[in-house]
Amino acid sequence: MSARLPAVAGMFYEADPEALRKRIEWAFTHSFGPGEVPKPSTTRRRESHAFMAPHAGYIYSGPVAAHTYYRIALEGRADTYVILGPNHTGYGEPVAVYPEGKWLTPLGEVLIDGELARELVSRSKYARPDKRAHEQEHSIEVQLPFLQYIFGKVRIVPIALLYQTPSIARDLAKSILEAANSLRRDVVVIASSDMTHYEPNESAHAKDRKALEKITSLDVDGLFETINRLRISMCGPGPVMTAMEFTRLMGGSGGEVLKYATSGDITGDTYAVVGYASVRFF
Repeated sequence: MSARLPAVAGMFYEADPEALRKRIEWAFTHSFGPGEVPKPSTTRRRESHAFMAPHAGYIYSGPVAAHTYYRIALEGRADTYVILGPNHTGYGEPVAVYPEGKWLTPLGEVLIDGELARELVSRSKYARPDKRAHEQEHSIEVQLPFLQYIFGKVRIVPIALLYQTPSIARDLAKSILEAANSLRRDVVVIASSDMTHYEPNESAHAKDRKALEKITSLDVDGLFETINRLRISMCGPGPVMTAMEFTRLMGGSGGEVLKYATSGDITGDTYAVVGYASVRFF
């Protein structure tokens, strides 16, 4: 079975397993985090359809990301987590589904749900099986240690998006739902995205507030228009729009912001910040 090696261990998060566990605990207990390490539910509670989480280095975005994983822990382990992230490298297929095998992190291995990946690709106009897009991409990788810390063993389907449009988001959401229903999978979608990049703290808060209003109301076209009109340098609108549309197809009513903060809020350097949000869709 082929294995993807970690690309950003030692950079975005600690490469040593024990140090990584301590960093994740730091994120949960941080003043911008949930305030405590979660106790995972031993029974599955299907209360949320999807989540949004940031993907920067843990020292910057970890406390905000911890809010998503705190809630995921409370709802118990799903069969498969479909994790969508933007393609920063430009390599590989425009809509790249990692087809099979496993991913490695310092906390062990994460299995790919190859059956769900194949079913999803067969139902999509745009998705293609492709490993190259994922080789050096960090946006999905940084989500995995949180899931491993909470549950130990999990299954995932990673999808890297180079093209990020409402039409692709709608196609993917429909394909994920149809594939999950066909295989009777209990699936949770995780959208990996940062928000405004490298603007003053006040500007980032103002712009991201406008985007989050569209996100929590499941207004895919409104989010796309707002991002373009206000020039919001959101890094992952495609994954987030997919999570929004998946929630709508599941009969969901909206979303709630679990936590928003910028790198400046966390570090105190407010001159040029990056915005981070954890959102759950229900």
